Amino acid sequence: MADLIRVQREAGHQVEVATATPGKPLPGVHRIVAKLPFDLPVHPFGGAHLLRLMAARRPDVVHVHTGAVSPFAWMGVRAAVRAGLPAVVTVHSMWDPVTRGVYRGLRLLFEWHRWGLVGTSVSEAAALPVRAVAGRGVPVHVVSNGLDVSGWRSSRPVRHGPQEPVHVVAVGRLAPRKQPVRLLRLLREARAQVPGETPMRATVVGDGPARSQMERYLRANGMSGWVSLPGRYSRDRIRELLASADVFVAPAPRESFGLAALEARSAGVPVVARAQSGVADFVRPGKEGLLGQSFDGLVASVARLVRDRELREAIAAHNRETEPVRSSWPAVLEGFEQCYAEARAPRG
Repeated sequence: MADLIRVQREAGHQVEVATATPGKPLPGVHRIVAKLPFDLPVHPFGGAHLLRLMAARRPDVVHVHTGAVSPFAWMGVRAAVRAGLPAVVTVHSMWDPVTRGVYRGLRLLFEWHRWGLVGTSVSEAAALPVRAVAGRGVPVHVVSNGLDVSGWRSSRPVRHGPQEPVHVVAVGRLAPRKQPVRLLRLLREARAQVPGETPMRATVVGDGPARSQMERYLRANGMSGWVSLPGRYSRDRIRELLASADVFVAPAPRESFGLAALEARSAGVPVVARAQSGVADFVRPGKEGLLGQSFDGLVASVARLVRDRELREAIAAHNRETEPVRSSWPAVLEGFEQCYAEARAPRG
């Protein structure tokens, strides 16, 4: 979000942000914060606050960013509709069956599909369930997350001697919903499919509540010698890590986009991900990486890339030589500006 706002401002737009997240004062940021347990980003009277703010500022368009369950974001949508302002709603998460059921119920209750909204999502995989619920009344476009692609590109190819381990990398929050222990199982089973004489190591970057469980798993399965959990890294340190990586793994089946995978692909690293995830928007099998239809498919894909140096280097060369154009900031800005124009246009 910070990068999007920065790029939009650099393009000449006047951008103001309303958020229920506590934090320090920032120019153009309106913090509508209530003192709630755990600093929950919601305000019981957020709708009234937002309506007053919109009535005072009269923006050309209101752009709401929402996840699966985002009460404050939907207060913003409702406030924009009441203020008679065009609204674009970006869904950043995958709607599972329960979430789809909730939004179907809200559609019947509030008829939000008749509010004149324009929807966007970050990938085709994430857009499909939103379209299924919204119906024809709400156009749902795909506008990728943005990335300064050139900033992640590595000019030097990774070359290994015969005894140097193939380096597998994963980056993400170590939270139970991300199934990080399942990632360790994936690495263990992939290692079992690789000849013993082929050295292999893995680095899982990130922090979160599942870290202690992951450490126990590594000790119990004798993996501590070749799998490391270094904790959370800054962007600069992740760039350095990707410069030494041979394979990047994004195993989550319900990944709406996969920004870390896009960073790896932009850095020239072959990516392994689930075919049902948003990563499939910028990773084609055999081109930018390999896709698995199942957990076993992911295991086989990682093992194949570790074993097959020629395939690994061919994919890496392709990733270094081509850009994921749809995720470049100019393409993202153009996509959102088209959505803003559509939201502002009169409708029959």
